[in-house]
Amino acid sequence: MFWLLNFIFSCIASLFFCVIFDAPKRMYMWAGLVGACGWMVYIVLFRGLELHTIYASFFGSLALGLLSHIMARIKKEPVIIFMVPGIIPLVPGGLAFDTTKSLVILQFGNAVKTMLEVTLIAGAIAAGLLFADQIARLVVSGKSTLLKKQSLK
Repeated sequence: MFWLLNFIFSCIASLFFCVIFDAPKRMYMWAGLVGACGWMVYIVLFRGLELHTIYASFFGSLALGLLSHIMARIKKEPVIIFMVPGIIPLVPGGLAFDTTKSLVILQFGNAVKTMLEVTLIAGAIAAGLLFADQIARLVVSGKSTLLKKQSLK
């Protein structure tokens, strides 16, 4: 039940951010599913395999980025339509709030610890999306190079 609820709520969160970011209506469900898949990779690695949250965030965003590129090719839409709403479940908003709360109540040691973790998670998310983009470019350029070589023969 835990896994199903995680999938449903992450899909709904991504879907609602499609509405906020004014994505095409026909892409709402697809972008929600891409976001839910990215979150499920994160939650399986974090809860299921007990991987650290930074690594789980990296692999979740890598999966999200690859799925975004695949879905963009299938649906013939820009990648950003799937990528931006999809990262919403991965963003460490609760930790960022805890950092701010620790700063307000003057617990600087705790604030620095959580701020460092938030920064590392955000960097892992950015790195995962960057790697996914580069992998997609390599695959597309490799395919176009292969097609050019075949057409020359």
